[in-house]
Amino acid sequence: MLRIQRKLPERYSGASDADLEQMIVAAKATLGEDLFILGHHYQRDDVIQFADARGDSFKLSVLAQERPHAKYIVFCGVHFMAESADILTNDDQVVILPDLNAGCSMADMANLDQVEEAWEVLSETIDINTIIPITYMNSSADIKSFVGKHGGAVCTSSNARAVLEWVFNEQKAEKVIFLPDQHLGRNTGVSMGYGLEQMKLWNPRQDRGGLSEAECKEAKFLLWKGHCTIHQRFRPEHVEKFRSDYPDGIVIIHPEAPHDTCLTADFLGSTSYILNKVKELPSGSNVAIGTEVHLVNRIAQENPDKTVINLDPLVCPCSTMARIDLPHLAWVLENLVEGKVVNQITVDPDTTEWSKIALQRMLDIT
Repeated sequence: MLRIQRKLPERYSGASDADLEQMIVAAKATLGEDLFILGHHYQRDDVIQFADARGDSFKLSVLAQERPHAKYIVFCGVHFMAESADILTNDDQVVILPDLNAGCSMADMANLDQVEEAWEVLSETIDINTIIPITYMNSSADIKSFVGKHGGAVCTSSNARAVLEWVFNEQKAEKVIFLPDQHLGRNTGVSMGYGLEQMKLWNPRQDRGGLSEAECKEAKFLLWKGHCTIHQRFRPEHVEKFRSDYPDGIVIIHPEAPHDTCLTADFLGSTSYILNKVKELPSGSNVAIGTEVHLVNRIAQENPDKTVINLDPLVCPCSTMARIDLPHLAWVLENLVEGKVVNQITVDPDTTEWSKIALQRMLDIT
């Protein structure tokens, strides 16, 4: 998806961190209750300090929905998160993304044209009424809308299992096409007792997803070929090294990581699960966490009685999330003070309607 961020004025691009922080503090004071700043868990520390709420993408969007008096929702996250906030908030609320280049590589791995083409090909291969599409929250608004139109639902890493159980147990579907993260779909399916042989990878860049007609018919799970570039990095050898260094250590991994890596974990779960699990561990625990480094560092700071490290020794941050920085935050806030809205994220009414249906199905399920 093409997004063009305008070059910032020198007032912001050339300012010191101290000056930018003063601008942000002053703008927040002026805007008062009209402003609500959301900070995703993966956000850099210099930005997260100004967030009025922090959490995962869906939690933050719900919190924005619960603040109808806030005129301006500034989402310090990535594009699909701001879209979700716009979908859930009132029409008179304005959602702003400080840097339009803050996208999500996983969400961009499934675009509407590709998904519509896949659906058309599948309809020529199988009885399309036997398959339900499910999309991870980390997807664009038009993918959520597509899923809503075709009887499916959104899921999060926390409730993916419940949503898939709804697909097979309540809806009696024969198959699911899971978008856009293959690893979450695979790890969740295995946790439910399905075998890897029942799962096929759908590659949107190949004819019929790179699958034979027989494979399409036999598969229980059609997993979209997408992934998180951060969680994809975690490998079994990282776990082996940690266990060598800390024989009594505990490994916690996010289910967006590859299946062979997740098999080596002591615990597997969502961001909220990871946060709670570390708090529950006894003092003195040695913990390696397989998720984004800014969050891991924050967990370490908030649990000083434990040794918490990132499972990946190269500790690669989410580069797209990191595009939200002090200059961009100061820029959007000072514009709001002057009565100017920049970088507004809007989702059209039809897409909003069907996305809400997909989201509501998820809420009804869980």
